[in-house]
Amino acid sequence: MKTYRRAIFFFLFSFMLFMTSCFDLSEEVFSEVTEKNFTATEDDVVSLIASGYTPLRFIMDWQGLFDLQEESADIIVTPTRPNGWDDGGTYKRMHFHTWNNLQWQPRNTWLTSFEAINNINRVLMQVTSNSLPLTEKQIIETESELRALRALWYSILCDTHGNVPIITTYSDEIPEQKTRSEVYKFVIEELLQTIPNLPVNVDQSTYGRITKWAAYHLLARMYLNAEIYKGSNEWNKCISACDTIINSGLFELEDNYSDVFKVNNQNSKEIIFAVPYDEIYATNWSQHMKQLCPDHRYVFNMEAQPWGGSSANPQFINSYSIGDKRFDATWLYGDQLNAKDGSVVMTLINKMPSIYYCEFEEGYRVGKYEIKLGCKGSMSNDVPYFRYADVLLMKAECLLRTDRAEEAAAIVTEVRKRCFDSLQDAMVTGNELMGNTTIQYGTLDIHGNIDDPGNQMPVQYGRFLDELGWEFAAEFRRRTDLIRFGVYQTKNWYNHTPKGDHTILFPIGEPELNTNPNLFQNPGY
Repeated sequence: MKTYRRAIFFFLFSFMLFMTSCFDLSEEVFSEVTEKNFTATEDDVVSLIASGYTPLRFIMDWQGLFDLQEESADIIVTPTRPNGWDDGGTYKRMHFHTWNNLQWQPRNTWLTSFEAINNINRVLMQVTSNSLPLTEKQIIETESELRALRALWYSILCDTHGNVPIITTYSDEIPEQKTRSEVYKFVIEELLQTIPNLPVNVDQSTYGRITKWAAYHLLARMYLNAEIYKGSNEWNKCISACDTIINSGLFELEDNYSDVFKVNNQNSKEIIFAVPYDEIYATNWSQHMKQLCPDHRYVFNMEAQPWGGSSANPQFINSYSIGDKRFDATWLYGDQLNAKDGSVVMTLINKMPSIYYCEFEEGYRVGKYEIKLGCKGSMSNDVPYFRYADVLLMKAECLLRTDRAEEAAAIVTEVRKRCFDSLQDAMVTGNELMGNTTIQYGTLDIHGNIDDPGNQMPVQYGRFLDELGWEFAAEFRRRTDLIRFGVYQTKNWYNHTPKGDHTILFPIGEPELNTNPNLFQNPGY
C-alpha cells in the first residue's frame, strides 16, 4: 500500500493522539501517549493533511470532475441506452450546454472543492496555532504544502465557476465572492510564496502529494490559461515554469504510452502528481463502470457488471492519424473477446446515431486506464493529474503562440515519437501546427453525416489542439482546452450546438446562492 493510502488510517489514529486525554487524572499511566510526550513523525504529518487530498478522488467518481470536463466537450458522450441512461436528461444537458443551477456535475465540483478547502483551513489553523506537537520545520513545510494544495483546489474552481469566495480561515463567517481574475491572482501568489518550502524529492514519501514540481506544473497551467482567467496572456511565464521542471531532470516520457495508465503506475517516471486510488481502500473510481458495456464483464472477467453509458464521439475518433499508437492505447473497439474462451462477446462500432438512443455496441469505449482481469466495481489505477508530456506540450503551445513555431514543432515531434513506428510519421512542422483542426465539426444526423456544419471558421492553431486531444483524451481536461482555442463556445459537434460565451463558466448552485447572500450568479444564468 502506498504511503498516501496509509494516510486514510493514520488520520484517524493521529486524531486520537492529538485530541484524546486520560479520563482518570489521578492514575499514573506510563503507556499513554500525550501531547506533552508525543513528537509527530512524518507519517503523522501525512495523516494530518490527508483530509485535503482524499476529496480529489471525486475526479473519477460518479458525476465528478471527469464528467464535468469531458461530457461538456467534444470527445465523450453519454447517450440513452437500452438499459436507460437518460437519468432525467442530465447527460443531455451537459452535452447541449443547457444546464441550470441545479445541475449536479458543477455543484459536485463546487461542494467537493469547498469541502477540501474547509478541511485544509481547519488543519492550517491547528498547525499555525502551535496546538500540535510539530517542530518549526514541520510547521513551515506543512503550512506550505497545505496552502499549495488549497491553491490546486482553487485552480479547479477558477476554471469551472470563476467567481467564487476565497476562504483562508476556518470560521463560520459568511465569505464574500471574488472575481475570476482575483481567484487567479490568489492561486498564483499562493504558489509563488509556498514553492520555496515544498519538497524537491520525488519518491514514496512525496508520492500523491504536492511537491515543488507539482506546484510549478500548476503554475504553468494557470499561466497557460491566463488569457481566459484574467484577460491577458502569460505565455513566457508559462514557458519559464515548464523549463524549471524540464531542467530538474527528474521526469521523462515513458517509452510506452500505456505504462502511464497501468494499474501499477506508481513508479512511472512521467507522473509529476498523481491521485491514488485503490479498489478496496479508496473505492471512488467508477468511470469504467459508466463507460463499459454490461457484457464487458465477460471480456475482463469482472466481478461487477458495468452500466454501459459513455462512449466516444465518432468525429473525434475519425481524426486520428494512421499508425498513431495512442488510438489503440485509448479506445476499446471492434471485436470484444471473452476472457475465458476467446469468443466474440460483441463488436463495438464507430457509430452513434443519436444522443437520444444508441445500442450498447454503438460507440468506442475508453480503455486508456488499464482494466485488469477480475476488475471490481472500483479500480486501483492512480490518476496522473500532472504528467511530463503536459509540461512539454504547454511549453510547445506557448512557443507556437509567440511566433516560435518550429521550436514548438520539435517538442511536439518528441512527444509523438513514442507513438509512431517511424520518425517520419511522428514529425510535424510549425506550419502544420498553426493550421486548422482535422476534426470535421458540425452536428451529425442519424447516419453520421454532417447535418448542420455550424461555424466553419478555421481554428487558429487547431492542429495543435488536435495533438492535445490525441495525447490527453479522457484525462478530464478537454473542456478547458477547447475554451482556450475558442472551439467550446463556437463549434457544433455530434448533437451539440453552441449556446453562447456564458457557458464558459458553470452556474453557481441554487442552494449555495440561497445560503450565502454574498453570492451572485454568474452572467447568463
